Amino acid sequence: MAKESAIKARTQAKNQLKAVLLGIDPELRESLSRLSNAAVIARCAELPSTGSAAVFTLQLLARRIQQLTAEVKELTRRVTKAVRHRQPQLLDLIGVGPDSAAALLIAAGDNPERLASEASFAALCGVSPVEQSSGKSRRRRLNRGGNRQANAALYRIVVTRLRRDARTRLYLERRMKQGMSKREIIRCLKRYVAREIYGQIQSTSASAASSSVA
Repeated sequence: MAKESAIKARTQAKNQLKAVLLGIDPELRESLSRLSNAAVIARCAELPSTGSAAVFTLQLLARRIQQLTAEVKELTRRVTKAVRHRQPQLLDLIGVGPDSAAALLIAAGDNPERLASEASFAALCGVSPVEQSSGKSRRRRLNRGGNRQANAALYRIVVTRLRRDARTRLYLERRMKQGMSKREIIRCLKRYVAREIYGQIQSTSASAASSSVA
């Protein structure tokens, strides 16, 4: 929650800084236009005080961005450390970063063994299909329930795999040839990822239980 808040605040500050840049001295604006975004922020943070309200605002916003960036990095480090302590194997899966792993672990809860099956975990994440009937026809629709943070984490994992994982791209191509839409395919992939995550969580829980009994 703290990291999401810091990222939103940083994005807002960046947008505000860009807006202020439009109204500053043309010569200064021109010199900054040649720089990368990171360099612009660093330059604005070090602008000499001139008494100009615009320059002061640029300094303030740039320093705020730098502070929030430091917060995001520290929170990322802490989230990664927590995930590695709890379920380090999740970070070895393609497309699973610290934030996504943390969201899925939070959804599973402190007692993942209470989840009777991978289908129950999928329902918890809102990726289980829901039967819908109109009388003459029956079809499956998107499950809009479940933990939305976990659902978003599964979506991020799938999108990353579509970019980087050859098997996932081949699955996409095969399913599209069969007439499925990309949205439907992503829905299927989210279900598969939920199954994979559940297996990893349960295997670790089982190992921990065996170790404690021993």
